[in-house]
Order: sequence, then C-alpha cells, then structure tokens
Amino acid sequence: MRALVIAAVMATALPAGATPAKKKAPVVVAPVPRWQTLPLPPPMPKATATGTLAHDDAKIYWATYGNEKGKAVVMLHGGLGNSDHWAFQLPALVEKYRVIVVDSRGQGRSTLGTAKLTYHLMGGDVLAVLDSLKVTKASLVGWSDGGAIALDLAVNQPDRVDHMFVIGTNYDSAGSKPRRAQKPSKTFNGYAAKCKTDHLKFGNSLQSWTDLIAALLPVWRNPNGFTKDQIKSIKAKSLVTDGDHDEILERAQIEEMGKIIPNGASKIFDDTSHFAIWQDPETVTKTIVEFLGTD
Repeated sequence: MRALVIAAVMATALPAGATPAKKKAPVVVAPVPRWQTLPLPPPMPKATATGTLAHDDAKIYWATYGNEKGKAVVMLHGGLGNSDHWAFQLPALVEKYRVIVVDSRGQGRSTLGTAKLTYHLMGGDVLAVLDSLKVTKASLVGWSDGGAIALDLAVNQPDRVDHMFVIGTNYDSAGSKPRRAQKPSKTFNGYAAKCKTDHLKFGNSLQSWTDLIAALLPVWRNPNGFTKDQIKSIKAKSLVTDGDHDEILERAQIEEMGKIIPNGASKIFDDTSHFAIWQDPETVTKTIVEFLGTD
C-alpha cells in the first residue's frame, strides 16, 4: 500500500528544475440582469366559463375566473399576445374578484375581422363582452396594448370603469423612445416568438399571423393616440406603472400620466423592462392586488 501511495505522489511530482505552471484564472460570467430575461408564464388555471362573442365582424374570445359574485376585473393583454399571458397575476385575484379575460381581436383565440384595427375598436369589443355578461362597471388591468385599450375605455366610457391599472403604456408618440436606429432586443424577440407559438397553438394559420402583424403595425405607428386633455378627463382611480428599463417607452410620460389623471398615481418597478409582469410577477401582482383593494 505504501508503495502505491509513493508512486501516486511521484507521478504528480514536477521534473527537476521545472516550475509550476500558472493556473488560469477562472472565467467569471456576470449574471444577466433581470430586466434582460424573459421568464414565461405558467399555464392558466381552469376557467369558470368561456365563450366566443360575435361583434363587428369578428369573434371575440372571453373567459371568467374566480368569484362570480365578486367585483369584476378585466385583464387586457399586450399586443400580439393573448389572455393566458396573465397567468402569473390571475391566481392572486380569483378568490375576491370575478376576473374576466379577453383576447383582443386577431390575437389568441379571437378572429381579426375586416374593420381597420384601432384601440377604440378593441375597446368596443371589451364593452360588448361586458354587456353580454351583464357587467355594468369593472376595474381594468391592462399591459402595453391592453393598457391603451384601458385608456380608451376610461376616456370614452368613464361610467363603466372603476379602477384602472396600466403597465407599459404611453398615451401619445412623445411617450415612445426613438426606434429608427434600434434593433429588437432579445426580450422582444423572445416575446414575439412566444406569441407566434401561442397563435399557432390555438389553431390559427401562419397567414393569420402575418395578417395580424400587418393590422397592428399601423396601430403602433399611429402618431396620434390621446390628447393630454383626454388623459386629464379620466375619472377612474388610476395607477400608471412601468419597468425602470422599458425598452420602448419614456419614463417621463408614465410619471406625467400619474400626475395629470385627477385620481392617479405612478409607480416604477425596479430592474424590469417592458415585460415586468413576467420578470417580477410577485411585486407586480402585489401592487395590483393592493391597488384594486383601495377605495
């Protein structure tokens, strides 16, 4: 045994006159900042009820979750997406609220129709769903394009909106960062890939995906939006939020909206981007729950 130990030691010994080789420094990989990640949402829980409503030459998908006797909360997803993208937030709301989700026309399980796509048209689809469910007033939770739909409803249908929580939404072109020289970020590329996969999963075609993008591009490029006076006219108690590293929106306009809406406020989520609802779902969800619980 002793001979084996000596042999093992000798096998590792350096030749006479040799110097130890310098050890290579370990490669240190810096952690990716949270705002550059894209954690995808889990599957949605089973809905209480689902349906498809024919409205203005389109079929609009809706679903309800939670307490059917609770106050209504409508959750409106981002552009290209679908209502399943609220899966991080929804479970915290279902015990107290009647949660209603809607797939915007052309997206998710809703069809596009032939009318020119606008936020106002999509807001009309939401109202039609609420009317069919006999909901006269609801709180709105909208992300990105869903936030723009919420703004349209709060401006044009003030008596139908209780609370309004929006995240990642500007009200006019001044709230958008210059995009001419920008390349799509990894988060946006990952989001678009997720939306395309979902679109096909719901039985849609590649052609309908192409048609949807063609319909949405003019909406995104529209320089008009809402006027400052329209934003000032919003009656609903409102919380306007965004991530501190939003890739496409100007923080100044988020904070401005929180100030000029008479019963408004703003909040910025740390170390998150346009996709804060997925990057920091705990904080975003807690904020939504607390906000909806205020008078």
